[in-house]
This record gives sequence, structure tokens and C-alpha cells, in this order.
Amino acid sequence: MNNTIIVLDFGSQYTQLIARRLREEGVYTEILPFNAKLSEIKAKEPKGIILSGGPASVYAKDAYFCDNGVFELNIPILGVCYGMQLLTARLGGKVLPAGQTGNSEYGQSTLHLRQESDLFADTPEEQVVLMSHGDAVTEIPQGFHLVGDSADCPYAAIENSDRKIYGIQFHPEVRHSVYGLSLIHI
Repeated sequence: MNNTIIVLDFGSQYTQLIARRLREEGVYTEILPFNAKLSEIKAKEPKGIILSGGPASVYAKDAYFCDNGVFELNIPILGVCYGMQLLTARLGGKVLPAGQTGNSEYGQSTLHLRQESDLFADTPEEQVVLMSHGDAVTEIPQGFHLVGDSADCPYAAIENSDRKIYGIQFHPEVRHSVYGLSLIHI
């Protein structure tokens, strides 16, 4: 069985750190640009894909998008920060500037888990995470459900367990997210 994880790079300052954390766990990880061809991704037969964060807004004229076919590969996908906003926008949800829905978050915040989730198995219902976002998900796509929120982020973690697609608004790869490494641990 192939254990490759692909990290699609949307320009986050943490993309390399995501890959490093996976590699520290002994997972073969490749970083590809956000616009990698679907055929190139498929050829690598990944076990899963992580959509990195990034500084852009999904509603911006020059926003970065991946091939929508990524969401049809029937493998686990984890959207981190911008990656969560991207999967939300591409799968029928809604993303707005955080000022229209609450406050931007920069720094440590408390994530409140509202529902059981395989992604958060064996982690506490309240946990410290590192947020860094100016946009926020305001409506999740059909088939997804809320997993967790924070004081300023009504959708801090979402998932579609049937499709194995998960979105988190925070950065699990940094040490400030106390249980973050368990989320990307294979």
C-alpha cells in the first residue's frame, strides 16, 4: 500500500512545516503546487491530500484553486485554513471576510469540539489551537457537519465523514496547536 501524502501548496508560510511534521512521523510526503495537474496527483497514488493554508482569499479575483477532481479521488482530504475555505467554496458552502461574520483571529484560541469526529479522536473537547485567518466559513457545504468552533469562528472544524473530507480553520502543524500533530498523524 502506498503511504504517500501530497501537500498542495497554496502559499502558506507553514507548507514546508506540514511536510516536515509528516516526515518526522515516517510518512513519505511530497509538496506540489496548488495547480498540479490531476493526472500528476493520481500518478503518485497518494493515501491522502492536505490542502495547505495561504494568504489569499477564495473570493479574490486571483485566488488559487486546485483541480476540482481532487475532491473526487475518494481518499482522505484535510483542508487547513485557506484549504478549508477552498474546499468549502468549491463544494457549495460560503466564505466571507471575517469582519462580516465575526472577528479575524491571529494567535492562540480555544477550539470547542461539538461533535465526535475520527479526526479528533483521543483529543479533549476543549483545546488550544493557533488561528491565523481574515476570512471565515459562514455556510458549510451540503453533507458536511460542524465539528468544532471557537469564540470568533463559528466553523473552526467541519467534516464530511462519508467522503473523508475534513476542514480545520487553525494550523495543526505548529506547536501552539497543542493536539495538532495528532490530527495529521498517519
